[in-house]
Amino acid sequence: MLNWGLKSQGGGGGKATETEPPKIPPVREKPRIALALGGGAARGWAHIGVLKALDEAGIEISMIAGTSIGALAGGCYLAGKLGELEEFARSLTVRRIAQLLDLTIGGGGLLGGMRLTKRMQEHLQGVTIEELPKPFVAVASELKSGHEVWIDGGPLITALRASYALPGIFEPVRSNGRTLVDGALVNPVPVSVCRAHEQPLVVAVNLNYDLFGRSAVVKHKVGEDMQEKNPVASNKLGLTSVMVQSFNIIQDRISRARLAGDPPDLALHPRVNDIGLSEFHRADDCIARGYEEAMARIGEITRMQEAYMR
Repeated sequence: MLNWGLKSQGGGGGKATETEPPKIPPVREKPRIALALGGGAARGWAHIGVLKALDEAGIEISMIAGTSIGALAGGCYLAGKLGELEEFARSLTVRRIAQLLDLTIGGGGLLGGMRLTKRMQEHLQGVTIEELPKPFVAVASELKSGHEVWIDGGPLITALRASYALPGIFEPVRSNGRTLVDGALVNPVPVSVCRAHEQPLVVAVNLNYDLFGRSAVVKHKVGEDMQEKNPVASNKLGLTSVMVQSFNIIQDRISRARLAGDPPDLALHPRVNDIGLSEFHRADDCIARGYEEAMARIGEITRMQEAYMR
């Protein structure tokens, strides 16, 4: 019979002495990644595809920071409701979208959003951020002060509503004395939130990086207003289209500046620039493109994790 750690000394009657067992180096786990999910309105359905791909590849997530629809996707994922969000997104048609949006007169936005809130309540009622299995932060903007607001506690539904409350479209969310609107006004792709939480590896999902290309200054000499000459030929834009496109320009410029100063370790860029901000009925395309982009970059994510371990 052998006794582990005991060694017999030479000669009869020698005493047995204890020896150290061989040291086995500890198995080092790959570091998890923090996700910064950016805003992008209807293009945000691509986040669903990204999250599904990461799950399939076994990439573990340490935390999620989300802005606008990035907060919606990230919050639903951590609450275990990504499948329900995907089913809802794929079911949308132009007609169904119109039925979900409740027009308000005299409020802080054209749409109240209460019908959307009721749909969220079916799956997220009573869920708080504190109960989620991983840290989660939804980014919003305070309307009165312009401050960037990191929502890391309280009812999940309220946090999501505040983060995607696009000014002029959805009514602001009032919470604890603050009036909150869409976080993309101040931090469209919230890498900085993940860094502040001391996350070693941050992967960002930017949905607007190729929308306008590099910014430029254009010299222009004004001419006659063609709309006055030929109203039929003019391309008239509706109020909502003008507001959304203007917001999109702001979001693009701010995200470029923020990411230049605080870049992620890796950025994913789903090819969704041809999908309009209000085309929520194109979820199939968005989800597929998010999935394809993430799957194509899994090797880079793995190599990034391995490099960090060295």
